[in-house]
Amino acid sequence: MSFGIWGELPTITLASLFGVALVAGCIDAIAGGGGLLCVPALLWSGLTPAQTLATNKLQSAVGTFSATLHFFQAGTIDLAAMRWMVVAVLVGAVTGSVAVQSIDPGFLRTALPWMLMGIAAYFLFKPNLGELDRQQRLSPTLFTLTAAPLIGFYDGFFGPGAGSFYAIALVDLLGFNLTRATANTKLLNLTSNLSALLAFLAGGNVVWAAGLTMAAGQFLGAKLGSHLVLTKGARLVRPLLVVMSIALTIKLLASDPDNWAHHLAHALGF
Repeated sequence: MSFGIWGELPTITLASLFGVALVAGCIDAIAGGGGLLCVPALLWSGLTPAQTLATNKLQSAVGTFSATLHFFQAGTIDLAAMRWMVVAVLVGAVTGSVAVQSIDPGFLRTALPWMLMGIAAYFLFKPNLGELDRQQRLSPTLFTLTAAPLIGFYDGFFGPGAGSFYAIALVDLLGFNLTRATANTKLLNLTSNLSALLAFLAGGNVVWAAGLTMAAGQFLGAKLGSHLVLTKGARLVRPLLVVMSIALTIKLLASDPDNWAHHLAHALGF
């Protein structure tokens, strides 16, 4: 079963999608990973995979915009300092969106779970990470020329875990504390989300009834989540980053267990 761009979804289904998006928006604003909830919910509602990905990007972009706006109003985003990073992410994301149409993304799916587990371990075994600003390892210029476009490319090319990658790069390379990194991550993530959304809109796969309903839930959830980041700080963000990284890893491993078993056996020399 699939639907046209406006959709013919029952009211109870739309209400359920709103609730899922509300929770996902809150989680996304804090640690990322809300797609773990939204993508299965959209598939469950009867959308095709292409419609699911496109519609998810619409509601996710609205949620990220809400969180970005809240952080900006709170004064935790410096647009002047971030403007060239935004441009670099945009270029990377657009390039990734073009590349994914001609390159097999399978190698990224193979590496991603181990990358996410590394992020989880990094935050788990560094208990004081992110509570204070740290020593800066890269200049803003070098970060703009390297890390920003690379993560933007990944987000346009594949996507899962991009928010965590932005956050860890800002903490470990630019020396941001975790609250400041989370706020500026939303600005960078919004940039890559919008560029991908434009590509999906051009393809005509967005189901607007589902997308706009979930966008409303995302907007409210992201506002709540970003408020919690500013009031709870690293005490809240760090454990959720660990949990969502592990959850996304499990989700990816479970999606194709035979493939992962093959790669694990190869890595172990069997």
